[in-house]
Amino acid sequence: MTESAAGFEDPPAEVLAEAAAAFGLLASSARLHLMWALSQGESDVTHLAGRVGGALPAVSQHLAKLKLAGLVRARREGRRQVYYIDDPDVVTLVRVMVGQLTARSVRPSDPAHGLRRIGD
Repeated sequence: MTESAAGFEDPPAEVLAEAAAAFGLLASSARLHLMWALSQGESDVTHLAGRVGGALPAVSQHLAKLKLAGLVRARREGRRQVYYIDDPDVVTLVRVMVGQLTARSVRPSDPAHGLRRIGD
């Protein structure tokens, strides 16, 4: 680790790569919506598909990617898989980010506070 000007140590390259991969997965609005739903509590794929308005096979694929990345976990209950977020820090991250952007969207427009896509 190297120390930055503010006195914080920079994380190792491996940690930054892992974080970038996780944020990359969350860059999909469908996967972020699933993470938001799971941050509210565990659910099976059928309920999640209905909640996010996605087709069952597509939601299953998104959940498989999130599970492979370690962002969600699953357990079997009879014939169904129940998905959940096992890491309270991930729950906090999703809730804070989505909550802040939701709060901004209901306030009067202030261009200084909104996030913009590159090129906008």
